[in-house]
Amino acid sequence: MNISGITWRGDSIDDVEILPEVRANLFQILSQINGFILHDGALHVRGASLAPEWHSLRAAWRGKGSFTTLYPNVKPSDIPFAQDQFGDQFLIREGKILRLFAETGEIEPLAESLEDFLSRVEDDIETFLTVGFRDKLQPGELLLAYPPFCFQESGANASLKPVPAGEVISFHADLARQIRDVPDGGQVQIKPID
Repeated sequence: MNISGITWRGDSIDDVEILPEVRANLFQILSQINGFILHDGALHVRGASLAPEWHSLRAAWRGKGSFTTLYPNVKPSDIPFAQDQFGDQFLIREGKILRLFAETGEIEPLAESLEDFLSRVEDDIETFLTVGFRDKLQPGELLLAYPPFCFQESGANASLKPVPAGEVISFHADLARQIRDVPDGGQVQIKPID
């Protein structure tokens, strides 16, 4: 595997039971490097690890708070192998790579294979994944945008704050659930909770 920009590497594999369940190409990567973070948080590839939970492929795929339980469009066979700095998830479905937009729960095709995905990340991660290198995240953190990017008022005006990954994932899943039936261009009202 030839990936540049690795700023964090997962510890040795301690969840060997999950390995036979992953696709061969992901198995090969995890055998070489048990998950990693690129460019201080721009992309995080999960590992065959029991802990920490934010790095555990098992927790994301089969755990209590798995993406299958959080998002109705995610199938139990989808492997949530990676996430970008904003918490969008990358799934392996039948060999292809899909992007789960965490704020809305929508899924779109992204790459024909894991090899294609990693090649495009290596070529131009910023354009391909729409990420940046300005914010340096600690392992286990994601950026929380407020207002969320899916709102018209967001975009360049959004404030970005490093937050523990589990909190960002929970916030996005709850947001996606609440706006699921709001049509494009529809209005929502956000009420802060004390």
